[in-house]
Amino acid sequence: MTESPRWIKSSYSGNGGQCVEVATNLVPSQAIIPVRDSKNPRGPILVLPCTAFAAFVASVKDDTV
Repeated sequence: MTESPRWIKSSYSGNGGQCVEVATNLVPSQAIIPVRDSKNPRGPILVLPCTAFAAFVASVKDDTV
């Protein structure tokens, strides 16, 4: 990645420690959404194509995951 991810956490996230962070700032330039565990910011990053991330979010909203 040439541009640095700007990590954000959902406003629905509490302090329970089971959150993920996403970096949506890379969508326009690279069409990807990096995802990481908020408890381990130096850990692995899962990089998803926008279409895969959108399908995942849609399935969660539909409660099909």
